[in-house]
Amino acid sequence: MTRILTPFGAASTAAEVVAGVDLTGRRIVVTGGASGIGVETARALAGAGAEVTLAVRDLAAGERTAAEIAGAGPVRVAHLDLADQASVAAFVAGWTGPLHVLVNNAGVMAAPETRTPEGWELQFATNHLGHFALTTGLYPALREAAAATGGARIVSVSSSGHLRSPVVFEDIHFERRAYEPWSAYGQSKTANALLAVEATRRWADDGITANALMPGGIRTRLQRHVSEEELEAMRARLANRLTWKNPEQGAATSVLLAVSPLLDGIGGRYFEDCNEAEPTESNSARGVAAYALDPEAAERLWQVSEETLAVLR
Repeated sequence: MTRILTPFGAASTAAEVVAGVDLTGRRIVVTGGASGIGVETARALAGAGAEVTLAVRDLAAGERTAAEIAGAGPVRVAHLDLADQASVAAFVAGWTGPLHVLVNNAGVMAAPETRTPEGWELQFATNHLGHFALTTGLYPALREAAAATGGARIVSVSSSGHLRSPVVFEDIHFERRAYEPWSAYGQSKTANALLAVEATRRWADDGITANALMPGGIRTRLQRHVSEEELEAMRARLANRLTWKNPEQGAATSVLLAVSPLLDGIGGRYFEDCNEAEPTESNSARGVAAYALDPEAAERLWQVSEETLAVLR
């Protein structure tokens, strides 16, 4: 399988990646679109003519962002709390018509041990189960768009944090092992990558492809549970092994996977710095772990996720 390379790199911005791409008539959802790289992702897509829906927990913040980034295409706002499956179901039920691109961008990082009312570990519940329910719920809309235009895409924002942990199927929710916030974050980010692998396997024949990405190191509200001391220590430790970016650069790979013609028909892969990542090396903060692209793990995670959510029906 040939590695996908593009003319863009670590310093590229979302605006540069989308330059020359006409998104008129395309409908796109960006979760977490009111802060961090979500704002810049939405800004670039709206500026190219797409109808962008910001799926956000804080409607007031979403409305402020929508007013700020309004571009050639309309920017809409809808409530979505990924940790609340009823909220996810309501968003899905409220969606009508085709959906050309779903950008699963929202997330929580290194949170203290917290559980949802169902008893699920918060990071896995938010970063993976919420997006899984959203993605599968919007499948008919994605299929409709693909049938009309030849393709629809899912963008799964993962992280180099996935290198901290595979999905520990034997104890996903830290019921029998001691809770460790970075390990919990790591397995949720591995789950993001595996979602792209299995969604592509299941839905490529419908014209739907999915890819995952590492946006780069960016200081945003995602790190609200990370102290400045921890962040500085991280920067020092990873100074030569991680690309630090501003939000406009951090959104570039998301936008590339969302709309670039260079990715037509490509799915089930993991990107960083606007190019397909290579296998990670020992003690590295770059690249992708084999377990994050493992098709057997991806299929197992899909089944486990369906079974987990089935208890709510």
